[in-house]
Amino acid sequence: MKALVVIDYTNDFVADEGKLTCGKPGQQIEDRMANITEDFIKNGEFVVFAVDVHDKNDPYHPESNLFPPHNIRHTEGRDLYGRLKDVYENHIDKLNKQVMWMDKTRYSAFAGTDLEIKLRERKITEVHLAGVCTDICVLHTAVDAYNRGFSIVIHEDAVQSFDQAGHEWALSHFKNTLGATIVHQKDSLV
Repeated sequence: MKALVVIDYTNDFVADEGKLTCGKPGQQIEDRMANITEDFIKNGEFVVFAVDVHDKNDPYHPESNLFPPHNIRHTEGRDLYGRLKDVYENHIDKLNKQVMWMDKTRYSAFAGTDLEIKLRERKITEVHLAGVCTDICVLHTAVDAYNRGFSIVIHEDAVQSFDQAGHEWALSHFKNTLGATIVHQKDSLV
C-alpha cells in the first residue's frame, strides 16, 4: 500500500506575495501537484496534507530565529496554493478517511504528529512525497520516513525550493543516501 504526503504547498511558500516563497519554481509545479494528488485520491490511495503551522509572535519556536514569520495560524498564507486548494476542497467529504489534513510544527511531517500511526493503520509501506521545500521539509520528512522503514518515492517534478543548490543536493541525497525512487510524470508510479 502507498500514500502521498503533500508537504507545505501553501500561499506563504508558493505565492508571489508569500512570506517565505519559492516563487516561480514553486508555482511551476502547481499542475503536477494537483494532478498527482487527484490521481492518488481517484485511485483510492491515502493522501495526507502535511501543513506547517506557526503561532504569531512565538519566541520559542526554533524557526523564529531562522525565517520570517510564515504559515501563521488562521491566515491566508496557510491556505493551500492554487489548484491544490480546489483538489482538497473537492474531496472534503473524504476527510479523515482517505484524505487527511495534518498540522505540523517542525520540518518533518513525522515530528510531533501521528503520521506514522495513520500510515501503519492503513498498512502503508511506501510513502510518496511532493511539495516544498525540497531541501527542508521534504528532506526531513524523507529522512524520518527512511528511519521508520518506509520505502520512499520522490516526485521530482512536484518538489521545489527557494534554494536551487539545496534542491539539487536534496534530490541526490534522496536517491544516494536514502535509497529513494525518484520519478517524473513520464515514469510515475501513480
